[in-house]
Amino acid sequence: MNRIQRVGVVGAGAMGRGIAQVCASGGLIVKLYDSSQEAVSRGIQAVRDDLAQAVAKSKMSQAQADEALSRIHAVNDLKALCDCDLVVEAIVEQLEPKQRLFRELESILAPGSILATNTSSLSVTAIASVCELPSRVAGWHFFNPVPRMKLVEVIQAPRTALEVVQELVALSKKVGHRAVVTSDSPGFVVNHAGRAYVTEGLKLLAERTAEHHVLDAILRICAGIRMGPLELLDLTGLDVSVPVMESIHSQYYGDDRYRPVTLARTRLHAGLLGRKSGQGFYDYSAKGVTPKSESEQPLPSIETTLWWPTQGPASLPDSIAALLPADKRRSSPAEADVIMVAPIGQDLSSTIVALGLDGAKAIAVDPIFGSAAGVTLMVCPATAAETVEAARRLFTSRSVPTFVISDSPGFVAPRVVACIVNLACEMAQQGISSPDDIDSAVRLALGYPSGPFEWGDRLGARLVLEIMQGLYSTFGDQRYRPAPWLIRRARLGLSLSAADRKV
Repeated sequence: MNRIQRVGVVGAGAMGRGIAQVCASGGLIVKLYDSSQEAVSRGIQAVRDDLAQAVAKSKMSQAQADEALSRIHAVNDLKALCDCDLVVEAIVEQLEPKQRLFRELESILAPGSILATNTSSLSVTAIASVCELPSRVAGWHFFNPVPRMKLVEVIQAPRTALEVVQELVALSKKVGHRAVVTSDSPGFVVNHAGRAYVTEGLKLLAERTAEHHVLDAILRICAGIRMGPLELLDLTGLDVSVPVMESIHSQYYGDDRYRPVTLARTRLHAGLLGRKSGQGFYDYSAKGVTPKSESEQPLPSIETTLWWPTQGPASLPDSIAALLPADKRRSSPAEADVIMVAPIGQDLSSTIVALGLDGAKAIAVDPIFGSAAGVTLMVCPATAAETVEAARRLFTSRSVPTFVISDSPGFVAPRVVACIVNLACEMAQQGISSPDDIDSAVRLALGYPSGPFEWGDRLGARLVLEIMQGLYSTFGDQRYRPAPWLIRRARLGLSLSAADRKV
């Protein structure tokens, strides 16, 4: 597993030079090639600058930086890569140029050398299909910026030799990266798993569940996700994100689980790309603007009486009840000004009907991600304006960030997190990657506070299933069909990470 000592990198752009840098820092000899020698010079200078920053931040010594830089050699001919044990391409993200390059590299390299592609979206199988020895071809997909994003996907195509995968996993560890092994499938692990977050965020916005800044704030403050889905789309740019969403949906033959919403392409056509265009879901026309949407300012509470159920499917959890004035609770809903319920698999409208409540006085509170850190209130068409105001002030008067949304089964945070967990379960069911690797990839590359399987186990598989079933029942949309992996483990009371038995 240590036979790879010389690495060739084709393409000196951001990804190529980053791969060259981490390989050189890991003790390997690197030959960097690009069709433009000017690009190679710029790439090596960028590596020199990045290593200098690492020295300035005391992340490495000057001697270590000098040694790493000395291991990177510029070459001006592909034939100079003939003695490399591994060549990784990081050229333009188009199939035909990559295929042409691999055919040429095969004529140069020894039969035992490994060919790797850093593709983020193309089929590794298709790239390898033009090679005489597709068994030595694999994906080795890094994330930008390579030296700081400590994750790499090792993609095994159907004809990739197991030894090639094992060698790339070992090499990844040597250069300081966590390798996750994935089959060759649309989006691999990270881009596949990320569909649940941004796509569901857009779906909630398209349903007018709440304004973009409210959705983002709920997911940041209540769910603890570093960046809201609309903020994230503004950062990456719709010109990048929309084609990825549409490509994965197309590659899965129109599976509704990956279906984008029309809102995204409409905004793309309007030029509302995000930060790069100065206007996206947020306005970036003022320099240095970082959108941070907060809840309303604290307001004094309104004198009101309350009732909430203490048992049954819509009962308030103790964590929410503790935030409410116990002396204002009445013995029956008929005696109260505000009726507060906490449904999980239903929306507020269905809960009102099921419990026979007065809709004008009813409001729902998120029982899963609601706490002193933040509370989400859900209203329906029957909820009176004075009910909304009274309930909102009950929490804001205690300095609890409070967000109001329209009727939606699963609220916002539980719905989005359940979709993340369900999609990860579908990935495990398809054998795309293991639960442990999916969790690691999501934490490292997407910045979620937990991996989807960890998150699902903490919430409970049965609760996640209940949310997905509620969404599926309400919308009748195949997007929300529960994954068989989730259904079986929920029924059996097993961890979502429990592996299938081999047959």
